[in-house]
Amino acid sequence: MTLREVDTPEPAPGQVRVRVAAAGTNAGDHHLLRGSPWLVRPMAGGMFRPKIRILGGNVAGTVDAVGDGVTAWSVGDEVVGELSSHGYGGFADFVCAPAEAFVARPEAVPAEVAAVVPTAGITALQAVRDKGEARAGERVLVVGASGGVGTFAVQIARDLGAQVTGVCSGRNADMVRSIGADQVVDYTAHDVTTLGEQYDLIIDVAAFRTFLDYRPIVAPGGRYVLVGGTPKWLYQAMLLGPLVSARSDRTFGFFIVQPSTDDLRTLLQMTAEGRLNPGIDRHYPLEEVPDAIRYLETRRARGKVVIDL
Repeated sequence: MTLREVDTPEPAPGQVRVRVAAAGTNAGDHHLLRGSPWLVRPMAGGMFRPKIRILGGNVAGTVDAVGDGVTAWSVGDEVVGELSSHGYGGFADFVCAPAEAFVARPEAVPAEVAAVVPTAGITALQAVRDKGEARAGERVLVVGASGGVGTFAVQIARDLGAQVTGVCSGRNADMVRSIGADQVVDYTAHDVTTLGEQYDLIIDVAAFRTFLDYRPIVAPGGRYVLVGGTPKWLYQAMLLGPLVSARSDRTFGFFIVQPSTDDLRTLLQMTAEGRLNPGIDRHYPLEEVPDAIRYLETRRARGKVVIDL
């Protein structure tokens, strides 16, 4: 990755141009950058060279110009956007995208906080609320509770009234408790699958082991939802999950997020009301985006990493 001066984009009909104040980073950025796992290449990244030249799928900023036919936004509006379905481009001073890619930023939510909400927050919301169908009083286990998606999943499950257990390293235990986990399991000291507890819902953000290992701790009628992690375990869950589910009263599923402005509005409102705290681990300036991506790849980030412009 290199920092370059490029032409300021002009909004096409139906688009708006946003002056970016902050951009959120996500695993999708380094997957596109590396072309890994391999399926990223035919699906979005480009087979032999990057198809997307400017990464950055989450932004918060100010509408700077509007294209023909745009009536929903005016110059000066404060907006938040999820751009993974619209060409990315957020790691830049300006980005153009369809008007419908953006929602209004609540005044109570700073731009740098709003910028880290879209992808990670929507992923966690859809995994916990929709795919996982978490309900009040249920026991929910979040594996990978200290990462970008995991911190959102813990808080959303707690907001829905669940009893939440987070799995993370010991150094992150206090942070995971502070965002609402009732219990924390340090994976460096204990194997959660051998502790004798069962859970109504398991949200596996890490996926560093086969989903089959979790079968004994999924309660009768319970659900296991795999969100992300090591490719071989993702592929295994895609292929074998439906077969294992068909032979038991437990469900083992694989989940892929669907961009949703309605869900983004919900998450920003929760943040404005103090029900959700999108924790930021580190801030980087635009010229240090490569360092931010390298840090993401260590998988040691506690919460989110944001680019400040």
